[in-house]
Amino acid sequence: MDEATTVVDSADAPRPHRTDPSMPVRSADLEPYTGLGYLSRLFKLMAAVLLLLLISEIITGLITQGRAAIPTLLGEVSRLVVLAGLLYGSGDLALLLIDIGHDIRATRILLGRQALHEEHQPKRDPSTYVERAPR
Repeated sequence: MDEATTVVDSADAPRPHRTDPSMPVRSADLEPYTGLGYLSRLFKLMAAVLLLLLISEIITGLITQGRAAIPTLLGEVSRLVVLAGLLYGSGDLALLLIDIGHDIRATRILLGRQALHEEHQPKRDPSTYVERAPR
């Protein structure tokens, strides 16, 4: 068999590119939001620490003062639970900001690719456009 008729094994065949080579993705578009991820973990950790502090305060108050500590503990419990909830919710908002950033980056990439493909299409004659109906 000569070199012109050599059969290439399917395992050795080059694989097609999954990305569009005409519109490469910039490295800045793929950078992770590590700071927001750490901030989310920090807020959630602070909320857990506050809940542990709340439990220890309840135990200490009941051991030292008994039932006399209940009115004071109710105020502290409500304050610490609300603060822990706000911190935990802030951690979830940081995760939401990460998701929003990913959506914005994907939209930017797709719009760039659409604009690039639109440049390669032949331009339409403005007389062929359909007029909009009045609103």
